[in-house]
Amino acid sequence: MVKPEVNTVLVSICIPTYNGAEYLKETLDSVKQQTFKDFEVIVSDDNSKDNTLNIVEQFKKCVDVPVKTYNHEPQGIGANWNFCVQKATGKYIKFLFQDDILAPTCLEQMVILAETNEAVGLVYAKRDFLFDTDASHYTSWLKKCGVLHESWASLDVEEGIMPGKAYLRDKNLLDMPNNKIGEPSLVLLRKDVFDKVGFFNTELSQTLDFEYWYRLMPYYNVGFVNDYLLTFRLHQDQATQKNNTKKTKDAVLLPRLLMKNLFWYLHARQRIYLIKEVFYISYFFKQIRKIKKKILKIW
Repeated sequence: MVKPEVNTVLVSICIPTYNGAEYLKETLDSVKQQTFKDFEVIVSDDNSKDNTLNIVEQFKKCVDVPVKTYNHEPQGIGANWNFCVQKATGKYIKFLFQDDILAPTCLEQMVILAETNEAVGLVYAKRDFLFDTDASHYTSWLKKCGVLHESWASLDVEEGIMPGKAYLRDKNLLDMPNNKIGEPSLVLLRKDVFDKVGFFNTELSQTLDFEYWYRLMPYYNVGFVNDYLLTFRLHQDQATQKNNTKKTKDAVLLPRLLMKNLFWYLHARQRIYLIKEVFYISYFFKQIRKIKKKILKIW
């Protein structure tokens, strides 16, 4: 259970860092520009070897909000995210990664929506993109994952609040893009959500964010702000790119977690998908098809 200090601010901006000096100043500048001022900044650093912590110290000198810096023993990205949450004192958690940029009204708009309904556990929005290399390198990814809120089959999420269970019942839930909410920098969370459903699963490396979004949906409402509140930077050094080699483990573990925690909340189409994935039925039929093709070639 999360045992925070007495709440002194409404929002904790949580910034997990590791060798983030190249973009961190721009990220922190976007924090300074927020129209909403009732927040603290939590920086949890995974033993950076560059100028990351010096940039944070300079930031502290030019803001009037609390800025707390912690050294965290590297244990994977999920462990650092969880550590940030444990150190936060706000009613809400607003993750911000070291290479992303908040729109000036990001906190203001998200908090206004969250405060209209105490049952809201998560608020998300739309995001723009910033490319540090040729944008054509990301054409395929953008086609699949560039616009998330339009990927639902039956949900009208133009603006407002809906039960999380309605999201889970959508027949497209686990179709591409798998993460239909967005990256952690795009999300505002109630702090007490972590008391109810636990922390990010540190066994996952590539899918731990949306596994968490979907895990909380049986218990909370979800709010959507129909505005571009984040600029998401795409570059080759980000953790998303580096973790691509670990997808195989997630591909095995994630369906099992979803079946265990969410199976009866899902659309029948997605239940069938999970049964096939967990019990390797899809793999079995793929192997049968391969064998048939070989036999046909022989004949």
